[in-house]
Amino acid sequence: YSFESMVKLRERHLDDERLSAEEMDERRRQNIAYEYLCHLEEAKRWMEACLEEDLPPTTELEEGLRNGVYLGKLANFFAPKMVSEKRIYDRDQTRYKSTGLHFRHTDNTVQWLRAMESVGLPKIFYPETTDVYDRKNMPKVVYCIHALSLYLYKLGIAPQIQDLLGKVAFTEEEISNMRSELEKYGIQMPAFSKIGGILANELSVDEAALHAAVIAINEAVDRGQASVTMGALNNPNAMLRNIQEALAQEYQDTLSKAKARKQDQSSGRRSSIATEERDVYEELLTQQEIQGCIDLVNIQTAIKQVNQALSTKDEIALLAALRLEALALLGVQESNNHWYLEHFTTYCQHKSKVQEEIQRVVSSCNDFAEAEKRKLDAVAAINTAIRLGDAVETAEQLMNPEAQLPIVYQTAANLYQAELFSLQLQGGHEELSVAVEMLSAVAVLNEVLDTKDPQAVIEQLTDSPLGFTNMDQDNLNRYADTLIKQRADALAEGQEFLTWNDVQKCIDMVNLQVHEEHERIIAIAEINEALNSHDHQQTLAALLLPTAKLSGVNPATAKHYHDVLQYTKQLLCQSSGDESAVLWLDQIQEAIHLANQDEEEALMLAGAVADINRKLAEGDSQNTVEALQAPNAGLRAVLPECADTYQTELVQRQTDSKGTTESVWVKHCFKDRYDYYYNLETGQGTWEQPEGFEHSCGQLSKEEIQVFPAIVTAEYNREQLWLANEAFVTQLQARIRGYLVRKKHTQRMEYLHQQEPHVVKLQAFWKGYKQRKMYKDRINLLQKNVASVVKIQSLVKMWKAKRLFLSVFQEKEIVKIQAFLKANKARDDYRTLTGAKDPPLSVVRKFVHLLEQSPLDLQEEQQVTQLREEVVTKIRSNQQMEKDLNLMDIKIGLLVKNRITLQDVVSHSKKMKNKKNKASKDDLSAGDRLGIKGLSKGKRRKLEAYQHLFYLLQTNPSYLAKLIFQMPQNKSTKFMDTVIFTLYNYASNQREEYLLLKLFKTALEEEINSKVDQIQDIVTGNPTVIKMVVSFNRGARGHNTLRQLLAPVVKDIIEDKSLGINTNPVDVYKAWVNQLETATGEASKLPYEVTPEQAMSHEEVRNRLEASSLALRSATDKVLNSIVSSLDNIPYGMRYIAKVLKNSLHEKFPDASGEELMKIVGNLLYYRYMNPAIVAPDGFDIIDMSAGGQLHQDQRRNLGSVAKMLQHAAANKLFEGENAHLTPMNNYISQTYEKFRQFFQSACDVPEPEEKFNIDEYSDMVTLSKPVIYISIEEIINTHSLLLEHLEAISPDHNDLLHELLQDLGDVPDVESLLGEGAVDPNDPSRESVLSQLAKTEVSLTLTSKFELLEGDDKDLKTLITKTKKLIVDVVRIQPGETLPEILETPATAPQESEHTKVVQRRAVQDAQTPEGLKSSPAVLEDSQLPLEQKKRKILRNLRNLEQAGLASAGNKYQDLINDISKDIRYQRLVLYCTVCVLLSIKMDSKGDDKGSKKWKPQSLKYTAAKLHEKGVILEIEGLQTNQFKNVMFDISPTEEVGDFEVKAKFMGVEMEKVQLHFQDLLQLQYEGVAVMKMFDKAKVNVNLLIFLLNKKFYGK
Repeated sequence: YSFESMVKLRERHLDDERLSAEEMDERRRQNIAYEYLCHLEEAKRWMEACLEEDLPPTTELEEGLRNGVYLGKLANFFAPKMVSEKRIYDRDQTRYKSTGLHFRHTDNTVQWLRAMESVGLPKIFYPETTDVYDRKNMPKVVYCIHALSLYLYKLGIAPQIQDLLGKVAFTEEEISNMRSELEKYGIQMPAFSKIGGILANELSVDEAALHAAVIAINEAVDRGQASVTMGALNNPNAMLRNIQEALAQEYQDTLSKAKARKQDQSSGRRSSIATEERDVYEELLTQQEIQGCIDLVNIQTAIKQVNQALSTKDEIALLAALRLEALALLGVQESNNHWYLEHFTTYCQHKSKVQEEIQRVVSSCNDFAEAEKRKLDAVAAINTAIRLGDAVETAEQLMNPEAQLPIVYQTAANLYQAELFSLQLQGGHEELSVAVEMLSAVAVLNEVLDTKDPQAVIEQLTDSPLGFTNMDQDNLNRYADTLIKQRADALAEGQEFLTWNDVQKCIDMVNLQVHEEHERIIAIAEINEALNSHDHQQTLAALLLPTAKLSGVNPATAKHYHDVLQYTKQLLCQSSGDESAVLWLDQIQEAIHLANQDEEEALMLAGAVADINRKLAEGDSQNTVEALQAPNAGLRAVLPECADTYQTELVQRQTDSKGTTESVWVKHCFKDRYDYYYNLETGQGTWEQPEGFEHSCGQLSKEEIQVFPAIVTAEYNREQLWLANEAFVTQLQARIRGYLVRKKHTQRMEYLHQQEPHVVKLQAFWKGYKQRKMYKDRINLLQKNVASVVKIQSLVKMWKAKRLFLSVFQEKEIVKIQAFLKANKARDDYRTLTGAKDPPLSVVRKFVHLLEQSPLDLQEEQQVTQLREEVVTKIRSNQQMEKDLNLMDIKIGLLVKNRITLQDVVSHSKKMKNKKNKASKDDLSAGDRLGIKGLSKGKRRKLEAYQHLFYLLQTNPSYLAKLIFQMPQNKSTKFMDTVIFTLYNYASNQREEYLLLKLFKTALEEEINSKVDQIQDIVTGNPTVIKMVVSFNRGARGHNTLRQLLAPVVKDIIEDKSLGINTNPVDVYKAWVNQLETATGEASKLPYEVTPEQAMSHEEVRNRLEASSLALRSATDKVLNSIVSSLDNIPYGMRYIAKVLKNSLHEKFPDASGEELMKIVGNLLYYRYMNPAIVAPDGFDIIDMSAGGQLHQDQRRNLGSVAKMLQHAAANKLFEGENAHLTPMNNYISQTYEKFRQFFQSACDVPEPEEKFNIDEYSDMVTLSKPVIYISIEEIINTHSLLLEHLEAISPDHNDLLHELLQDLGDVPDVESLLGEGAVDPNDPSRESVLSQLAKTEVSLTLTSKFELLEGDDKDLKTLITKTKKLIVDVVRIQPGETLPEILETPATAPQESEHTKVVQRRAVQDAQTPEGLKSSPAVLEDSQLPLEQKKRKILRNLRNLEQAGLASAGNKYQDLINDISKDIRYQRLVLYCTVCVLLSIKMDSKGDDKGSKKWKPQSLKYTAAKLHEKGVILEIEGLQTNQFKNVMFDISPTEEVGDFEVKAKFMGVEMEKVQLHFQDLLQLQYEGVAVMKMFDKAKVNVNLLIFLLNKKFYGK
């Protein structure tokens, strides 16, 4: 809005008469929002002028003021003594920008309020702290800033605030957003224009006296006499401060100059302002300006004194000058005088002194002096703590900010204590600072070492001020690895920290190791060079070098060292293929150890061989065997059993090898590579060949000795093998003999097979002879018994004939044929009973047994009654739980806001619940004894009276229909939700649904007749009955229908990403312009703000609108087809009420066309029932939404466009006016309306409830059980009270049954009278609240009619018909006949009487076992006990009475009664079927509930990070790509503490970290507006979605 637009707005007020009330109100709200934005801009600019810094934009200013920082700075501006800059919390707003609001931010607002109080601003303008912090009333805050600006301006402290109304421009979006904010909070806008008047009233200054005093001062100034001017200034009415007589001339000069300047400035404006309109103060000085001149002179004089004191270096004079009242300096202290002199002297060299700068220097000196004092005190406290030895106290003192020390880590308290204690610092602050800085660096180094990151350790060693010596850059990695290992070892030994000395020792040690390793490398190179020289002595010298640090080097083994190292090097060259390969240190050391082992093994081997030779010479075979078996000899396969043989063979070999040479040396070949020389005399050996070496010929070598034991042992083993396997040899011989015997047997069998033909011939001759002899004997026997054979044959033939007959005609088939014929006959009879207009008595007689109530029927009916009681009770309980849940949501909000712990609330709730349950049980037990269910006669009458009353209200809908419209709409809605739906048990069965529909019908007709004056009132108004019908059918009863009907097409529209419906030409135009600018990167030359006509002038806009129209038609067709094809799925109640609505309107408005009636039906079925579910499918549970999900703005616009099209089509409303650009759709609207019209006509084509539910006025007479309702005491009292209050309007006829029933009940009882007088202790202080709670106690009422089958009362024709039909059924069941008169006139036979007596007795036994609620009335029971003949006489008497009343006729043989009986049979059959169905349905639901109501045990949840990322819970994980989220597993498990969870993170199955999560902390973060938090310091988590996930998975919300 600009100034010109505001002028146009005011000019348009002239056209307001043509605007509607809604448009005028809309414009008024827009103007209020604009004016408020202007006031915000005024406050912003004024505060920027005061603070000399930029504030947030106007639209963000309210949010920017919430932390109170700018308000605190403003307080510092006008009341610096009260609020210093240091007292402003979060002055640079770093905490606010990083973590949001903190409760300490309210301190800033409180200081601002106190500062305003200190300067005297009236408290009528003050806002509350919560108005700022919680943004409850930001207009009041801005109002206070305006008042403060005016007040400070009058005091001369601050500049005047500007009037920017109509001078600043805001966009439509900014104004609309501000209007939404103001409407959301429902805030009354303060009167900014009345601030001046309120200030004047509050301050009560004598303006006239002040005005006269100011004019007198101006006149005195004009005279130019300082004394006169001084006298005028001292006038008390002028209210001037700090006037000094000595400065009279300076005041005169300064005031004269100021007045002259003002007159010069006003001279230019005189010509444009009329004389009578001029303000006197345009040329005269105001009181504020005079005071400003006085203050200026005082300040200049005081500054001169300060300069003079500085020039003379006089501390006393400087202190006196600084304390002058004119400077108004704060905090001038005598003890800091030398600081003032020093700083001011330095300051004078750079800047000129003004009052603000002087105050700044004084404050700086005070702060510096105070800081120095506190620093010294803090250092003393630190030394004291170090001497006392308390590490925690030492750390706290070191962390004291007043000590001005480098950063100190609390976790390293023991390190600081130990090191500082050992240093015993008694020096100044600088030494302590250096020590602490180094120790902190050591503490950080320890923490870095714990991470085991070598690179981080290197950075810490090189970058921190640790000051380590002898550090070599080439050894940094060695330093890091060694320190990490040393840190781990220290922790294992219980050492908490590595000290600076430890780290320095480690560095020195690594340097030493590196040096030694270098020297060792040189030594190894020399060893390899010695090997190449083939001189073992040179090799020995290299091995003995100290720098090589080789162990186990024996000079005597030098030759073998050389050989082994050469062999090892040879193998290395072969394996690597490099002839220049060299041996490394570990290879050389290993070769030395191997050579030493060879030395030992060779010596032991040579000694063992020499010992064997000696034993052979001694000639003792046992000693020889022991020597051979010695381990050092290494001989194999030596057995003690062959000792003699060994001795003989070896001695022979020794004798053969003896020669002439006798030497003491023996040579052995060791490992087939090395020669070892052994001295037989000394027992020592050497690897070097002795001088003059000759091998001793008499000594056998190891190889020669091994040959003979091997041969001898092999021969011995072979001999032992034969002896061990003697049994196997015997078995082999036996098998060979068996083979020979079998061979002979085979030869014999071959001979017999060759002679087989001859053997067969002999056997045949013998068998033939035997058979011929037996045949002759049989023939002779049969010839003797011919007669007996004939008799047996005849019996067999007869048996076969019978069997053949039975196989053709089976007994089961005969039974089936008979059953089929009987079933056909029974079906024909039942068709006659149900389909014939006048079924014959003979047919009816066959089915009268169906009217008899079997024990199973009674049992099922009783179960249905009990289960229905549970269902209705649960419905009422669920409704109460919904109310409690809403209340709990509010309490949870208060819980978080007031910082109450969740555990406290849960425990308190449990205590209250236990207390309430206990009290309720006690009270209800007492109430059952004394209340309406009591056993006294009066209580029973009261109970029966209420049962009669509610039966009458339930079956006669006119009473409740009239009562609804006698109450206010809000009260009638509550009455419907509680009493009426309770009275009809929420339509839980067919009877109650039928009665509820009759009530809806009656109430709708009543509302149309009494409240609808024009047919359009149904559409434009809010009819009560229509609203109740839609609400009832959109609930659980019709929800599945809506979901089944709309969910598929709505889901298609939502999921179609390419679908973008936008029929607003301006929006399409703006989107096109934005797209052009985005594509080209240049500002478009097209105007941004255009009218719809201007937008439509562009071809691109028209093309886009055409594409949107095509998409809109396609989407609308989908939804329409789904609606039209689902006619049968719409609830019967909705269709029937639509039919009633159509007929009732046609009856009242006969001139209304059928099209008008169809539009109103469409308004009910589509606009009120279906349209809201299309517009907001998420709100009506039509679609399933993910956790924290919501529909996108484009999706809502698509659905809204489709709903708008269907709404226009259902009402046949064409596009015009503002929607003129959609006129091409009008043809489509008309076509769609025709489909809708056929749909609405078909929807109204439904049968009446009597036909649909097969119920009439006599149905209650044949039901097994009476209707039962469950209603609270409070609802009974409210209903009774309402009926008495509106009795005349409900039932004007005083003879009506309702009057009689209410007269029986008397006055409205109170809660205690219905509960019983002893239900509540009269002395209980909470008696009222207990009674209020007990008023919700539910009671069951068995509804019966007061005038139903009264004993001996046959005057009621309805009752008479019922009793007569029961008697006729009893008679025709026993006695047959073609017509009823024939049966009644024919006397009963004795058997018939006897059978009737048995039936009566059986019925009496069954009735005795029937539950009380299912028993028949006493009058019916009395008639059923009569003998058969008496029943006939009573039937005849009743028939005459009915004939006189015109309800029966003898002319058609009382066929009307027979027809009623057949109808009762059909209804009874239907009732039994429905009972079974209902019973099965309720049982299945109960099983589902039981299954679902098992105690839930919270289990841990396991999600991959990818799954949580998909749900929106995980936003990102630092250092991890999104495609790796699948490797991260989060395990969330509840702990024993309520509301606490443990979250474990695993990567590739390896547990990495775990953290404790407190649900209360999450709620606190949500309350503070924190949307994202960090978990494990790496994962960013959405707080709201995490709360939703925990609620859903662990608390079932």
